[in-house]
Amino acid sequence: MAGGASEAYEAILALVPLDFSDPGDPLERIRAKFAEVHGLDPGPGVDVVAHDRGVEVRPETSTDDEPSLDDRVVFFVHGGGFVTSPARDYTFWAAHVARRCGLATLVAEYRLAPETRFPDQLDDLDAAFDELIAGGHAPSRVVVMGDSCGGGMGLATLVRRRDRGLVPAGAFVGLGGWYDLEANDVDGPTGDPFVHPDWLRLRGRDYVGPDGDPAHPHASVVHADHVGMPPMLLQTGDLDPCLPGASRLAAAAIEAGVAVTVDVVPGVAQGFQGMADLVPEADRAWRSVAGFIERHVPRVM
Repeated sequence: MAGGASEAYEAILALVPLDFSDPGDPLERIRAKFAEVHGLDPGPGVDVVAHDRGVEVRPETSTDDEPSLDDRVVFFVHGGGFVTSPARDYTFWAAHVARRCGLATLVAEYRLAPETRFPDQLDDLDAAFDELIAGGHAPSRVVVMGDSCGGGMGLATLVRRRDRGLVPAGAFVGLGGWYDLEANDVDGPTGDPFVHPDWLRLRGRDYVGPDGDPAHPHASVVHADHVGMPPMLLQTGDLDPCLPGASRLAAAAIEAGVAVTVDVVPGVAQGFQGMADLVPEADRAWRSVAGFIERHVPRVM
């Protein structure tokens, strides 16, 4: 069991099949398993609008007829191990952001691996981000957020924007972000039923291809130059095998002069933020995210 976690969380974790992240699963089985836990109803209090480059989830008070006075927006890069879960399957995650942070959230679409290889996914995200800015959003008012592999790809998008001489964004939030495709600091299972380290490494290879370099700084952003990156919140559970990579990223970013907040939640695995309204750990985590955004990208009154 997940020591230090709430009874509610441990009860949910006990329902997860022990072979959920079986490294031997074929692609079809991986996608079937993820389809069972994603694609959930976003619930009340939000509006869902499809876009060419993703799906936008807005608080109900923010409509085209009555525009919100809040000019901030979240650019959300979804997880799924690079190989599963298109943007529409992440509307329930975006709904948590919209409700908990009060911000419109665009879940950006990108082509999945292994049918599409790195860096084409980042090109998709670049195009979606550029379209968001062309629509009138100032980069400094955009919060880039991503979970799991989406955390790494979201940060890589900001690194690439900086390298193009552009303002990256106002802030970055990684939720169980996966920043080191090789999981170099993880020797074996960590107690996280959702993500086995060997499964991670295989999905990283799906992303970069058999001849690709998983240590490329745009694939494993732990190796990137972080000078000029916006303030970062790196939030993860202490069972998550991506935690060591997040710790290395935090150290490198701080050395580069970036303001970094590290939030490690005891006793929980990757993706616990998706259990908001069900477990107290997730509810507290979203309060931390909302507070971080308000401190670094405050609402203009």
